[in-house]
Amino acid sequence: MDPESHTGRLCLWINSLASCDIPDLLQTRAKYLILDGLGCAIIGAHLPWSEKATRAILNMEPEGDCPVFGWEKKISPLAAALLNSTFIQGIELDDYHSEAPLHSNSVVLPALFAAISSLSSKSQSQNFSGKQFLLAYITGLEVGPRVGNALRGIRMLTMGWHSGAVFGPSASAASVCKLLDMPAGRIEDALGIACTQACGLMSAQFESEVKRMHHGFAARNGLFAALLAGEEYVGIKKVYDREYGGFLEMFSKGNGKEPRYKIEAISEGLGKTWKMENVKIKPYSAMAATHPGIDCIRLLQREHMKELLDLKDIESVRLEMADAGFHHGGFKVQRPITSTGAQMSAAYVAATQMVDGEVLPSGFRRDMLEREEVWGLVEKTECVLNEQYNGTMQTAAEIRLKGGKVLRAEVMSARGMNPELSNQEIVEKWRGITRGVVSDERRDMIEKLCLNLEKLEDVMELGDLLAGLTSNPIA
Repeated sequence: MDPESHTGRLCLWINSLASCDIPDLLQTRAKYLILDGLGCAIIGAHLPWSEKATRAILNMEPEGDCPVFGWEKKISPLAAALLNSTFIQGIELDDYHSEAPLHSNSVVLPALFAAISSLSSKSQSQNFSGKQFLLAYITGLEVGPRVGNALRGIRMLTMGWHSGAVFGPSASAASVCKLLDMPAGRIEDALGIACTQACGLMSAQFESEVKRMHHGFAARNGLFAALLAGEEYVGIKKVYDREYGGFLEMFSKGNGKEPRYKIEAISEGLGKTWKMENVKIKPYSAMAATHPGIDCIRLLQREHMKELLDLKDIESVRLEMADAGFHHGGFKVQRPITSTGAQMSAAYVAATQMVDGEVLPSGFRRDMLEREEVWGLVEKTECVLNEQYNGTMQTAAEIRLKGGKVLRAEVMSARGMNPELSNQEIVEKWRGITRGVVSDERRDMIEKLCLNLEKLEDVMELGDLLAGLTSNPIA
């Protein structure tokens, strides 16, 4: 390993990172982020598309040692990481990173739980503490965004790559390597193996259900990479530094930027600038770039309640968006639409906010996707690119009423990003989304163990609680 390469510096830092190096405030925040991820997993386990994926994989896989969240089933570690991640991403309520778009919980948590349950089953004397889990988790949260920033973050979405599926294998591999206390050279191998499996096409956002599974591929592939490297299987060396066939070199081709990638972002500020600070929690069940538009509609509903009481008075709606949000969510939607397509569409979720006064999982049941009131507003909505907003989440909404009056609202960012949800608000979200999906007793025990994670001698006390049967939140 070349310790002077950016890849080498990152691997040495991962190897040396200790809990005492991480500010207490961030360790506390990490526990609340984990709680949110577990909530998303619990409510995602029995969504219709999650059940299809689970049935297919259970038919392929023999019984194993790793729990499938919410199913009372156990399968292999790679399949468990894939499915449990798919659940977390199941209804677009999970976290996202504001600099380098990826959903960290869906990449890191399933890989860690699968690794722990698999290794613990092979040796009754081997278990992993909550403190070890927390350190490994934060490691993944730091690595994923650094890789993403090196590829110019949100630019990957504009190009049509599913950014988190590209950045995610590095985060998954790094977290498992840290959990297993691997030396820097083996970490380099794992990152090299993880990166050569990276991919994700953003065309998955339209008709498909496989968009829900993209981060699952990243979780599985990173876990696979770490387990291979743990057996001394040699991966690509200096994978971020290589020019011919290197990770950054290849994924940055055609992005129109100069320089195409920022390799210094891989190792810059390690241990000083904490990227996990920009892991944000969603308040709405929709793609993150649509949230500013929802906030604009919410603002107009508060300020012009009487004028917007009768939605038939609306003549047109115009959403002005920045480049990444426009390319990702500004597409024209048509019937029939899937829940995935609806949650990706800025026009559809804005209409949902206008009709329901909220954007939550229940609004994306199959029967709810055919509401004439929503589609009437969708057909009146135009999404346009405002180049002055490029590189930001700034968004404006303009509603023209039939009498000629124009209502306009503009936001610079999104609720959940600025201001971000507080720890208490995350707890309130957790309790709200899991109500009726698990028993109150089980919910409270998961919450207690998660928020006291550093005190757990065996983190599978928490993992076992996730394995029990859960209900469909949109049935």
